[in-house]
Amino acid sequence: MRLLVVEDDEILLDGLKVGLQMCGFTLDAVTSIADADAAIKADRFDAVILDLMLPDGSGLDVLARMRRSGDRTPVLLLTAKDEVADRIVGLDSGADDYLGKPFDLDEVGARLRAIVRRGHGRAKGLLEWKNVSLDPARMSASRSGTAISLSRREFVILQALMEAPGVILSRSTLEEKLYGWQEEVESNTVEVHVHKLRTKLGANFIETVRGAGYRLRGAE
Repeated sequence: MRLLVVEDDEILLDGLKVGLQMCGFTLDAVTSIADADAAIKADRFDAVILDLMLPDGSGLDVLARMRRSGDRTPVLLLTAKDEVADRIVGLDSGADDYLGKPFDLDEVGARLRAIVRRGHGRAKGLLEWKNVSLDPARMSASRSGTAISLSRREFVILQALMEAPGVILSRSTLEEKLYGWQEEVESNTVEVHVHKLRTKLGANFIETVRGAGYRLRGAE
């Protein structure tokens, strides 16, 4: 899951980066409204973590512009303003969830998974396809009830495919899930990880659609 974090508190931002990356998220971060607007226009994110009090204005302005443009990306508001009236304004402005500071990183991760899951129209936390089960909350996977060891990037690719089983995901789309702005993209990393997943899940679990990308076999 690729996230955009809009937060100007450097200490808090560093904590979010470390904690959420350990939970399997890929993070990009900006510290102002202007940079947030530019990032949202330029890239695709699975969710946005948005602070309300930013140096150049209110995060609600970013949220308003997203919703006016038809952008349905899930948004979690993080703010020190945690009165009931503030929460109501944030939710009525189009936010999917609201969390006051200070907060627990595990709860942030759980709320992010929940709003993204709702965005995909899923009620269950587990992802299942044929005999494979994936638990994003625990970053665990199993095949026919037997645990499978996956690297973080293998897990990210498999999660992306299982969240949209009928959709062909291009190599560039999967790279966006794997790498943040500051990371160098390796030329064949997607192919390498797909090969490793096939070794662990079965050669026919992931289908290559020539010239287009990858999808779960049998989901077409």
